[in-house]
Amino acid sequence: MTHSEPTDKRRLYGRRLGRPLNTERQEAMDHLYPRLEVPQSALTQKADISPASLFDTDKTAYWMEIGFGNGEHVAAMMQQNPDYGYLAAEPYINGMAAFMREIRAWDNQNVRVLMDDAIMLVKSLTDDALDGLYVLNPDPWPKSKHHKRRIINPDNLNDFARVLKSGAKLIMATDVDDLAEWMATQAANHPDFEWTATQADDWRVTPSDWIKTRYEQKGEKAGRKQSYLIFERT
Repeated sequence: MTHSEPTDKRRLYGRRLGRPLNTERQEAMDHLYPRLEVPQSALTQKADISPASLFDTDKTAYWMEIGFGNGEHVAAMMQQNPDYGYLAAEPYINGMAAFMREIRAWDNQNVRVLMDDAIMLVKSLTDDALDGLYVLNPDPWPKSKHHKRRIINPDNLNDFARVLKSGAKLIMATDVDDLAEWMATQAANHPDFEWTATQADDWRVTPSDWIKTRYEQKGEKAGRKQSYLIFERT
């Protein structure tokens, strides 16, 4: 598969900082974030950085989560699979600070974080680098003129397909019906991905091993139903 041409353009929209950080979150950002941050030197966008090179020890598998919110999902995955290496990207400072505060007392050897455009890191990774990729509840960008900003689009799917191993999973979720249809259609139309669903319950019913975040639980209480879209790299 051909590699995309490197570009320095960052594709981030919206606010990077909301409310001011409290003392605990600011301390976690000051002391822990620098230790776990993916260095800017690794954002080559030349498909030449292996996930293993970002960690102190080798891991049995490497997964990535794009846009992790407050980090609840990736934190749970870190505990469930301490032998895995996780790359976790979140551009918003408040979300990153919440995650740093949550894991500040942990070993933290199996996660590396990026507070920048996740696609820059994806473009920097070598071919067949990841065992799985999560895109959970991304910004729906509901206005038609903003649909081009949606994270699931043909260009990004090309990059995801390149870095995912054969048989690796692209796992997406949203409680916005229009976005669920968009993501399912975009991925299903891509030649390198196959939808694992064989019946409606496969995307309507919560998978048995699913980790629900507070965002998802809040949505359920408000009557919103989550769609679970699991694709496999062919």
